[in-house]
Amino acid sequence: MRFLFDRNTWQEIFGSIGKNKIRTIITIVGVLWGIFIYITLSGASKGMDNGFERMFETIARNSMFVWAQSTSMPNEGFKTGRQLQLKLGDVTMIENRIPEVQYIAPRNVKGFFGSTPARVGRGKESGSYPVFGDFPTFTKIAPKKIYDGGRFINDEDIEKARKVCVIGERTEKELFKKGEKTIGGFIEIDDVFFQVVGVHKFDASGGFGGDGDIFIPFATFKKLYNTGDNVGWFSIAAYDDVDVVKVEENIKNLLKNIHKVHPDDERAFGSFNLGEQFGKIIGFAKGITFLSLIVGIATILAGVIGIGNILLISVKERTKELGVRRALGATPNEVRSQIILESVFLTMIAGVMGIILGAGTLSLISSFTKDIDFPYTNPTVPIPYVIGALLIMVVLGTLIGLIPAQRAVSIKPIDALREE
Repeated sequence: MRFLFDRNTWQEIFGSIGKNKIRTIITIVGVLWGIFIYITLSGASKGMDNGFERMFETIARNSMFVWAQSTSMPNEGFKTGRQLQLKLGDVTMIENRIPEVQYIAPRNVKGFFGSTPARVGRGKESGSYPVFGDFPTFTKIAPKKIYDGGRFINDEDIEKARKVCVIGERTEKELFKKGEKTIGGFIEIDDVFFQVVGVHKFDASGGFGGDGDIFIPFATFKKLYNTGDNVGWFSIAAYDDVDVVKVEENIKNLLKNIHKVHPDDERAFGSFNLGEQFGKIIGFAKGITFLSLIVGIATILAGVIGIGNILLISVKERTKELGVRRALGATPNEVRSQIILESVFLTMIAGVMGIILGAGTLSLISSFTKDIDFPYTNPTVPIPYVIGALLIMVVLGTLIGLIPAQRAVSIKPIDALREE
């Protein structure tokens, strides 16, 4: 290993590079471009992955929504077109029959799905807002950030059908004056007074609870709007290690059985499987990462082959020099090591430059996308990936360097000295 720290070795390497500057630069750019593509594409796909991870922080990954529609097939004496209605009793059946379900939250709403929003006011201020009737379980599926001093609906609110509510940031700003204490204050919801027990942070998840939404206990909603045991839809979260598509199918089949729907009726119950969509998104991001790896390695390999070619040319041009060195006592291993070292050195220089350029590009992408309304954030490449890419480049540089190195070693001193 002493040749690594031999000044003469490095002088010869830099001398060889200096004789073919343009050719060397062009070849280095080929390797640089390969690692740049790999870093940029991998980082970009990671940014997409991070964006969707952040988006799904507000709701369980293996979650879904199920609601009732109308039948499209007759069954057990019932005609086609019968309007179905989910009931609270369905919750118990699902919990008992489908063990893969971790949480289920029956929900009602006034202000979505064609219903008129509730009229909400406080003093002279008023407006129309969607009002949700919920159980505490809902926050297990779609966590809500409640500001200090507040809380979400609890079990006692449900048991006593309390007139309490949790309001969004925008609702607070529109109904309460700046600096005025919100928690403990009262608002009117369709002419009924409710005490505010919490203010939830804005999120862009729409029906999952945006900034203008108001949450009240399910039992209170039932009394206020006379909905009985009717349920608008179920928010459901399955365990992480189960097949969420199969769970959705089992839930709908159970509901068909409960509500006497034909087993082949696909229109009776609607659903949206967020877990399935999340899996597709993650798969897409992983596909982009894999593609970047293939494209990057292929481009790096092409560049490294270019380095091998210029070293072969360099060996041919230095035939006489190498013959003199051999005649003066240089061993085949010393000649071989120098050529390989030159190959690895050029490969590493190109790799480091490509990584720096790729990191700079990702930094620019991050700064340009940080404020956009799109699931994309923090495009970075994990350090192990970068180290792995460098190791691959060292291996490739070593292997490709063996070809010109062996060519140099095969030159006989007497034949080299005869070269004109």
